[in-house]
Amino acid sequence: MSVLLVDDQELVRRGLGIMLDSTDDLVVVGEASTGDEAVHLTGRLAPDVVVMDVRMPGTDGIEATRRIVRQHPSSRVLILTTFDLDEYAFGGLRAGASGFLLKTAPRAELLAAVRAVAAGDAVVSPRATRAVLEVAVPRLPRGGTGAPARFDELTDREREVFTAVARGLTNPEIAEQLVVSESTVKTHVGRVLAKLDLRDRVQIVIAAYESGVV
Repeated sequence: MSVLLVDDQELVRRGLGIMLDSTDDLVVVGEASTGDEAVHLTGRLAPDVVVMDVRMPGTDGIEATRRIVRQHPSSRVLILTTFDLDEYAFGGLRAGASGFLLKTAPRAELLAAVRAVAAGDAVVSPRATRAVLEVAVPRLPRGGTGAPARFDELTDREREVFTAVARGLTNPEIAEQLVVSESTVKTHVGRVLAKLDLRDRVQIVIAAYESGVV
């Protein structure tokens, strides 16, 4: 799995590079110190994952993420952030990033996150989603714009799952709440994503809160 590192601090890039290159299945194919460079290199190198810093001079990580997702959808973005920049992390998720991770995350957590994003999963755990929402939801316009497009195509059970995911419940918690198996929940989540043309659980959360469904 190929990775592009984006951070304006060379020492940070080197540290991340050493960490990722020490594995058998991850390889750093390039580094960028600005958002513009990140967009350019993504187009040229087509990495599986772009590990993106948020605050950089010029084009920041949020705008770079927005452009990468629009221009190079096969490359997925993992936002790096700190506790005091949660609002930027959420902005990155709204721009199309597949998740976020703290820069202080342990090595194992970072490697697992990169692998998860490369595999098409969201790296924001449901419990972490709850923490982000505590910061982000008050900043979202209330009242929403109505249900997401094609929301009426969901079955009643799929709508229940949609709402549960948006509230930060894990698959086991949803299974217990709806009295179904965890595999059934996973199936419903997959159908919700497909019908609403969303990439992952993070986008379910954003769609639900921005539209006012939750």
